[in-house]
Amino acid sequence: MQGTVDGFSYGLVTPLVAYLMACLGGALGLRCTTRSMLVAQSWRPGWLVLGSAAIGSGIWTMHFVAMMGFTVRGTPIYYDKAMTFASLAVAIVMVGIGIFIVGYRGARGTALFTGGTITGLGIASMHYLGMASMSLDGKLEYNTVTVGISVAIAMGAATAALWAAGQIRGFAWSVGASLVMGLAVSGMHYTGMAALSVHLHGTAEPAAGDSPASLLAPMLVGPLAFLLLAGVVVMFDPLMVMGKPTVVPVEHKPGIPAHTHVRHSARRLRFHPRRTVEHRGSRTPQNR
Repeated sequence: MQGTVDGFSYGLVTPLVAYLMACLGGALGLRCTTRSMLVAQSWRPGWLVLGSAAIGSGIWTMHFVAMMGFTVRGTPIYYDKAMTFASLAVAIVMVGIGIFIVGYRGARGTALFTGGTITGLGIASMHYLGMASMSLDGKLEYNTVTVGISVAIAMGAATAALWAAGQIRGFAWSVGASLVMGLAVSGMHYTGMAALSVHLHGTAEPAAGDSPASLLAPMLVGPLAFLLLAGVVVMFDPLMVMGKPTVVPVEHKPGIPAHTHVRHSARRLRFHPRRTVEHRGSRTPQNR
């Protein structure tokens, strides 16, 4: 028996809140990625790890907030807790790989394509692993073409977001990048949900696992608390807000006088021979 699937049981509330969660995680993560490009090598891994955790937590929270509005008529839905939190780990690790590639290789060329692809695949992997954690009296079936489209959306939008983060053009530019990242996650999620159909068994056997409501508390207390802490780090770092590479000149100040001295000395070396040649040339007629 074909089940009736409803992904908007609470209307537009869950899609909007889910999109805001994705944008929040994307904004914090991409700002951390931008920050990593403006600091010394010793500080870069820390900022990239923070960015990876922020984006991973944001997309994971977005997914399960959206799933709060997902129902199948005729059967309750439960979730396997271990697999649910495993999807969070997968999201953080795969997004982290993509962000580290862009953070160290730059947001251009092969590095951008590779980092964006891995980040997009991380978003898609989190989604479908989270869907696999569902337990109900039925079988989940997916349309292969629609699933492929959802993965392509995630990879394309994630690549665009990482490119925007790598431009380092200020806070407004990063806000736009976070909106794109939010679209990547939300667009991928609802496209993947459109590929889903449920075939009910009709056995009325109780499914095992936790209900969506029981997962809401750890979802809010854990990842959202981390996002708030990451937000505090962003707000109290002037370089993160302004997006200007003011730290780099400070770190390299000892080298600036040396470069300046070399330039002046080079100019003097070029001028002295000219003056010597001019004096010799001016004295030649006098000697004659």
